[in-house]
Amino acid sequence: MDRLASMNVFSAVARLGSFAAAAEELGISNAMCSKYISNLEDNLGARLLNRTTRQLSLTDVGSAYQNKVIDILTEVEAAEQCVSELQDNPVGILHIMSPPSFGSFHITRAIKGYKKQCPDVEIDLIMSDDFENLVDMGMDLAFCVGELEDSSVVALKLSSSRLIVCASPEYLKENGTPQIPSDLNDHVCMSMSNNLIFSPQWTFNTDGIETTIDTRTNYLKSNHADSLRVAAINGSGLVQLPTYMVGLDIQSERLKPVLENYEPEPLPINLIYAHRKHMSMKIRSFVNYMKDYFESPPYWDNWMFEKR
Repeated sequence: MDRLASMNVFSAVARLGSFAAAAEELGISNAMCSKYISNLEDNLGARLLNRTTRQLSLTDVGSAYQNKVIDILTEVEAAEQCVSELQDNPVGILHIMSPPSFGSFHITRAIKGYKKQCPDVEIDLIMSDDFENLVDMGMDLAFCVGELEDSSVVALKLSSSRLIVCASPEYLKENGTPQIPSDLNDHVCMSMSNNLIFSPQWTFNTDGIETTIDTRTNYLKSNHADSLRVAAINGSGLVQLPTYMVGLDIQSERLKPVLENYEPEPLPINLIYAHRKHMSMKIRSFVNYMKDYFESPPYWDNWMFEKR
């Protein structure tokens, strides 16, 4: 039998001085109540109760044991209450991982509103897109841009992002606007290097068929997407970046999209976590907030609808 359950039955019998009263309080039969006590005494190898036809009393061992049992049951109740409070109220440190560009542009913005709702949650935001195992890395949640390879995690699709080629109006005025992907061979194309999400090969959709253009350049390549974005704004050349990075720049006319008829499939943006069951309130509250925060279509694509 369960040792903790046996302790709970013993404590009730000792407190009430009766098997019948203890059984009634605990909602079990008299026989089951007696069986718990007998099993406990057998496991301990000691008699805990003196039983007569008229009364029930604790032995010396039983009295000493009862004092310890009360302490144990009190600690167990406190531990369960602590878990209950943590499950009912978002509190504690929330460890989150995000790709640097998405985290800097959008998660830091979203956290402000979340903190107003859940002020007792402390956010530890790790900027990295190189994760393998959330639990081993001590992460509660992670944002992932692009297709997921790990099928063992729980993934919630929050939004998506178009992958678009763009440049500054000044660059296009001086160098012309590419009309088809192969025109990029005559332009300065600034691309990514050593990145897990974006490739130096730019992807396009031509009549439903995915094609790629190798844009390796001797002008500028970087493993940090935002450096390419800034270079494009300054008129250095063309970039292919997700609209969650450049959408607001296009809206403010710092950048201008090109080759829109050849855009590849949008990139999914997922929030991933290790387990769906027994989720703590701090994690659940953050997941629910993010589901509401990223509307469809996403706010970084507002420029699309403004120009229509």
